[in-house]
Amino acid sequence: MNIRFDDKVAVVTGGSRGIGFAIALEFAFAGANVVLASRGEEDLNNAVEEIKKQAGNDSVIGHLCNVGKEADAKALIKATVDTFGRVDVLVNNAATNPYFGPMLDINENQMQKIFDVNVRSVLSLSNAASMLAWRDDSCRASIVNVASVAGLSVSNGIGFYGVSKAALIQLTKQLAHELGPKIRVNAIAPGLIKTDFSRPLWEQHEKELAKTLPMRRIGEPGDVAGAALFLASDYANWITGEVVVVDGGALVHAVI
Repeated sequence: MNIRFDDKVAVVTGGSRGIGFAIALEFAFAGANVVLASRGEEDLNNAVEEIKKQAGNDSVIGHLCNVGKEADAKALIKATVDTFGRVDVLVNNAATNPYFGPMLDINENQMQKIFDVNVRSVLSLSNAASMLAWRDDSCRASIVNVASVAGLSVSNGIGFYGVSKAALIQLTKQLAHELGPKIRVNAIAPGLIKTDFSRPLWEQHEKELAKTLPMRRIGEPGDVAGAALFLASDYANWITGEVVVVDGGALVHAVI
């Protein structure tokens, strides 16, 4: 399966590291014009240069953006349209989790930050794209939201993060209902992926965790990137409102 995105434009939030970087790199390899969005200028610039180098694609740019702020979300989409004239793929990957522990002990500020970045930003970006890039009735585009298996089950220490991802899954289905047939909207629910973001969950126990999975390893960012590329492509042109679980079999292997 040779998936190509030549002359297409993909926006990837949280694109400077981890899963977001891997997704942006995959789209760059496929020939897309890629816009990476991130809050950290140095990491963002380094990511842009690394993707250009690895993919041999100079049509990769960075945009400083805090997706938790509605004005930043709108500015990201506007800058993309101003630069490339369109948005074909919107990958909502940016996420945060400033609290680890029992859910009943989380404070109001932590809850608000998680909700703003993990849920509200997706609606803000989708709305901005609908107004600025997807007004033409002939437009055909795709949204891919990066959720989590934490939104499909229960977890120790990341309970409210899981609540936000459950909300994102429902938001995905609702947007698919409202934006079709012009825009397809799907989600990926990764399991434990080896990134800096999830380091506290795997660093001390990687081998033990791997033994509990049917695939006998924890995930790599590229495992998620391949799913994102497929869902955004024409090979998935009759798939919308779905959640693709990419977890090495963790959910099916759960012991009750």
